[in-house]
Amino acid sequence: MKKIKRDAKITIQECVQTDSAFAAALLNEAASLFLNGEPETARLILRDLVNATVGFEELAQETAKPSKSLHRMLSSRGNPTMDNLTAILQVLRKHLGVSLDVQVIPA
Repeated sequence: MKKIKRDAKITIQECVQTDSAFAAALLNEAASLFLNGEPETARLILRDLVNATVGFEELAQETAKPSKSLHRMLSSRGNPTMDNLTAILQVLRKHLGVSLDVQVIPA
């Protein structure tokens, strides 16, 4: 019996495009990961969200940053400045029609 393999990125894209709650949860998770010291995973989640929503070309237009620079920023080794990260999050929030509500929880 042959196993069916499916690219996770395709699954994520379809879920983001058809389930706004899933898309909002991914954005929330990315923000939480950044704030909790896991920037590499956060950048990769943001990259998947950009690919599934606005795309890098539109993100480049809305942030006034080159598309290639945005690709590098949201790679596993990327290092976006806080200003660039804020701009990316702002575009995604606007596109998804959500806001972020940060809560502090005792460790």
